[in-house]
Amino acid sequence: MRAALFQANTGIDPLVGARALVEAVERAAGEGADMLFTPEMSEVLDRDRARAAGTILPEDRDVALAAVREAAAKHGLWVHLGSLALKGESDRRNANRAFVIDNKGAIRARYDKMHLFDIDLPGGQSIRESEAYAPGAEAVAVDTPWGRLGLAVCYDLRFPDLFRSLSDAGADMLAIPAAFTVPTGKAHWHILMRARAIEASAFVIAAAQTGSHEDGRVTYGHSLVVDPWGEVLLDMGEASGVAVVEIDFGRLAEVRRQIPVLQHRREIGPVRVMR
Repeated sequence: MRAALFQANTGIDPLVGARALVEAVERAAGEGADMLFTPEMSEVLDRDRARAAGTILPEDRDVALAAVREAAAKHGLWVHLGSLALKGESDRRNANRAFVIDNKGAIRARYDKMHLFDIDLPGGQSIRESEAYAPGAEAVAVDTPWGRLGLAVCYDLRFPDLFRSLSDAGADMLAIPAAFTVPTGKAHWHILMRARAIEASAFVIAAAQTGSHEDGRVTYGHSLVVDPWGEVLLDMGEASGVAVVEIDFGRLAEVRRQIPVLQHRREIGPVRVMR
């Protein structure tokens, strides 16, 4: 599979975000990609929640989702739309939702981010994602022409139980789109991405936000593709743009033969605590 990754510097205008996504689809198709992967919050990235509220719409009215579906069908390209902020259907809070769109523009899968980033950062910055977004209720994997793709979003990366579940469900690839902060990115991004690939014996594809954004935040970049051995096949550094990498699924079978961790897993019961 030829995978394209869009490393974005998303702003606060949904029309600009939608246009950038369509241009990424066009570029990926022009470079012979089979599937494009985009970051978390691919349409709008805005920490001013009062302002952002005016851009968050229900799924059936979202401009970027409609534009990407049309572009995917036009160019015959599968797209993993890393996530969009959408009005929630059954909760006053919004959804941080990923989509897998096929080469005819049909939505094959939806996944709402399960683990929400509530944290106080050095320097006094406080992030409370759960105030604006409702957590997803279930893990999701979807079949593609190249293998089964397990879905996650950003902070999910830190919770290995999710990836154990996706691996148990037969995931060959793990999509982990993100908008990582710079301090946490420098400390943990590469380590955790490589660990998830090794543990799950799967390819990790992580499209990321990068640089200084219109809302004032700064994101880490370094969109990655990691093979099941933990080898980094692509690191996009800090520049925005589209890059394409070849994924050889023969490598997947080779690694799983060398270290058959998926066959050796055991169910672990309650821990006996000795006193």
